[in-house]
Amino acid sequence: MKKFKYDINKYDPKKMMAVPAALFAVSAVIVVIPFILTGMPVTPGIDFAGGTAVTIQTDDSKEEIEAYFAGYDLQSIEEGISGSYYLKFGPMSNEEMMEFNDYILAGYPDAGIDQIGANFGETLQSQAYLALLFAFLGMAVVVFIAFRKLLPALTVVFAGIADITITAAVMNLFGIELSLATTAALLMLIGYSVDSNILLTTKVLKRQGKLEEKMEGAFHTGFVMTSTTFCAILAMFFVSLIGNVPTLYSIAAVLLIGLVCDLIFTWGFNAGMLRLYIGKTVPSGGRK
Repeated sequence: MKKFKYDINKYDPKKMMAVPAALFAVSAVIVVIPFILTGMPVTPGIDFAGGTAVTIQTDDSKEEIEAYFAGYDLQSIEEGISGSYYLKFGPMSNEEMMEFNDYILAGYPDAGIDQIGANFGETLQSQAYLALLFAFLGMAVVVFIAFRKLLPALTVVFAGIADITITAAVMNLFGIELSLATTAALLMLIGYSVDSNILLTTKVLKRQGKLEEKMEGAFHTGFVMTSTTFCAILAMFFVSLIGNVPTLYSIAAVLLIGLVCDLIFTWGFNAGMLRLYIGKTVPSGGRK
């Protein structure tokens, strides 16, 4: 099988950077607008907004369940396997919750009920923001120590920020809520983005040889790494979709989106920036 080649000379580096940069700009708008309006960059799930999750096992149809809970703030119903349903309700006061519990158990005695208060949801929000912040700070420190060159290090950090921003924007477009599970997926994406961009930057800056050969080798390794990861997560996505496992489904969806974003930014923006950087720092005819 012929190895796929990345022809670094085929495209102008500024044009390579233009599409990812435009994608980031549009995504930033999609994320910033809801943040200004609601205080959250992505629609919060029950973990952050508060509410009640109910799991029931029944032969009733979806329409019958909706009719039974018509007097309550039923936000969504997800159908599982073997007649199970996962229901989400909006936040309630303590008095409403006590009445709600009695009402559920009267109709569905084996129902599982989990409530998250609004205050606790806000606490989880703060903790999630801190986790993302510390992840980015840790990433930035490691990158600057590894390269000790401002522009390449900043490019790696920016690629990580862009991956998360674009992924969050796509989550908004497809209605994927921000939950503890999707926050964990975003944290994983930060690590993966750093890995792929460090792979490219290390091969280009710290190895000897022609730029074309180094870029081609880095792309082949990175593409194989990302494509195998993508296939594994895609399998998890379909299994969780068929089995209706919402947590795994959300994690897989966010990771798949993030991997595509990482490919675009690593081999578009970062590769183009490195070409410009090397062109300015290495004399004509140099082998770096």
